[in-house]
Amino acid sequence: MKRLEGRVAVVTGAGRGIGRGVAKLLAQEGASVVVNDFGVNVDGTKPDAGPAKDVADEIRSAGGKAVPNFDTVATVDGGERMVQQALDEFGRLDILINVAGILRDRMIFNMAEQEWDDVIGVHLKGHYCTTKPASIIFRQQRYGRIINFSSISGLGGLPGQANYGAAKAGIAGFTRVVARDLGRYGVTCNAIAPGAATRMTATVPQNTAQLRQRAGTAPVVAAAPRETTVLPMREPEYVAPMTVFLACDEAWNINGKIFYVAGGRISLAHEESAMRQIQKQGMWTVDELRDLVPSQLTYGLVNPAPPAPDLDLPGRPVVQQV
Repeated sequence: MKRLEGRVAVVTGAGRGIGRGVAKLLAQEGASVVVNDFGVNVDGTKPDAGPAKDVADEIRSAGGKAVPNFDTVATVDGGERMVQQALDEFGRLDILINVAGILRDRMIFNMAEQEWDDVIGVHLKGHYCTTKPASIIFRQQRYGRIINFSSISGLGGLPGQANYGAAKAGIAGFTRVVARDLGRYGVTCNAIAPGAATRMTATVPQNTAQLRQRAGTAPVVAAAPRETTVLPMREPEYVAPMTVFLACDEAWNINGKIFYVAGGRISLAHEESAMRQIQKQGMWTVDELRDLVPSQLTYGLVNPAPPAPDLDLPGRPVVQQV
């Protein structure tokens, strides 16, 4: 059964890794695909038309329908051209999947402004540049599927990725808002936070990887709610089925949600909501908060990056040596 027969999709970053797997599975399910990839290196340099063309050729060789697109997602013009190409080539647009991304890992105290701007531009602005023109089409036709790509780096935090994490957290918020903007028109917007071994994860600097290991944070695999005996299968193709399901008609009532997808494990992310609270009539004093915040609001919570034990910090309890 080809669940997406007659549907048309734009997939950004589809020349390699997760995007490639998504584009090929969409085609297998009957969708016509605009395979977008600017063809850059992981850091966003040296554009190359090869990756998008190669994937489009693979899809056509297997009997599917696909055309390559070589625009960057980081400009409004690029996003508009992708949408227009879908309309010109296939007569409609039903699905937008935003996978494209770059990395410029650096600890915040070493991060250059350009490294910040480039990553925010491709990831966060890139989602806007494609979603804005697609949303106009979807609203008019009263149907559409948008699947964005967030990350554990933005939802949970990983060292060395202030730019990437900020963008990915922004994409989570963007997803929830777009879901509310478009839901009444029969359009859904959801997000995937993937865990997969790709060329991007392979470029994480060694010192950053060591920091993550010491902090106990995994670089690519989403956190699980509990232990499992399922072996980690981290090939990027494993992310494609959940992504494609969210593009199907049967997912009509799933909207504004974020899913962790890593190998054979899929988890629904917990939505941001008030966890604990303290309340009084009138304004709190600093002395009151000094006593109640640690004992009521943050009691039992773990500091994700505690200071070194040998640091003599003001306010830190002195541990008596026995």
